[in-house]
Amino acid sequence: MPDGPGLRPDHCLRPRGVLRGAVLTFVFAGVLATAAVTGALPRQEPDTARTAGVTPSRATVDRGALNRAAAEAMADGKSGKQAAEEFVSRSGDRWGAVYGAAEYEEFEQALDGSYTGVGVSARKAGEGRVEISRVHPGGPAARAGLKAGDRLVTVDGRPLGALSVSEVVSLLRGDGVPGSPVALGVERGRSAWTETLRRARLATEDVTVRRLDDGTVLIKVSAFTKGTGERVRDAVRRAPAGAGVLLDLRGNAGGLVAEAAVAASAFLDGGLVATYDVDGEQRAVYAQNGGDTARPVVALIDGGTMSAAELLTGALKDRGRAVTVGSRTFGKGAVQMPSTLPDGSVAELTVGHYRTPAGHGVDGRGITPDLAVSERAEERARTVLSGLGGGS
Repeated sequence: MPDGPGLRPDHCLRPRGVLRGAVLTFVFAGVLATAAVTGALPRQEPDTARTAGVTPSRATVDRGALNRAAAEAMADGKSGKQAAEEFVSRSGDRWGAVYGAAEYEEFEQALDGSYTGVGVSARKAGEGRVEISRVHPGGPAARAGLKAGDRLVTVDGRPLGALSVSEVVSLLRGDGVPGSPVALGVERGRSAWTETLRRARLATEDVTVRRLDDGTVLIKVSAFTKGTGERVRDAVRRAPAGAGVLLDLRGNAGGLVAEAAVAASAFLDGGLVATYDVDGEQRAVYAQNGGDTARPVVALIDGGTMSAAELLTGALKDRGRAVTVGSRTFGKGAVQMPSTLPDGSVAELTVGHYRTPAGHGVDGRGITPDLAVSERAEERARTVLSGLGGGS
């Protein structure tokens, strides 16, 4: 996830507002600077959605007890947010998290596809390692010469090895003020150095489209921020007749579930995209009618394909609308509900999990591609697409 937006995990019932329905949250684990975002689900009560989780989390936190713990701490002159964090940590909810009001406000701003950060996306790369997966063109990190594959070791002197992705993102985002400095400890090969950057307000470029030399239309979706789904639909509508689509979801850490559903609508004529439960109540997300159901599609996925991107992958795969090529996806499918605490901070707590149209759980499992390849995945995907009649 980007160090600025949190696309994410997919989201947003505004903490200041009244919950009109459940919030499906798929927490973005990996883009440093990404926060979380939410959005209305088509034909559903929930207005927001965020994704979270890499392994199943079955714990249910007593929200009333959590609020009381925060209120009691405040009455004693202590931090309500810290008390809530300790409560959630003890609860066993592996993907539960507590955000300050300013942090959550930044998450909300990510809905518009912009964020304050240094312009990197990152992911956990093994035990105790955080690696840059993408550098935002023209951003502070790019201007400083940081590259994908560089390892982030510290932020403002604080070691990152034992921190969760959410905590790393919070450090990168800092106070969310453009121009504020942040010192990154970086490693590349055997070299190590400290790079001091100044945060900036950056716009995400989450959908890119280009024609390949064989006539294939490559649609790369980096994250599901506001408007992403419609941009995917436009790209498919404008594709030449008979041209196949290579839908690249590699490294997509998630975003708004509603936008993933709209993207699915580019290839489906209505019908089920995913089911999920909120405190035991079963619900569903549907595609809109009128999608292109004949054009050949191959979806490229990998271990960086998360949350809302997995929701889209599962829908296209289960409904026979796309052949999936690459490696197993991340495995993030926890449904979370944001709850505003007495001090204005926001706790996001796991209340259920989502499933693909065929009923497969994603959280902690991921999605196995139809064709598993570890090298030259795009080349193999183009070969598969050609065999489907989508390339020359």
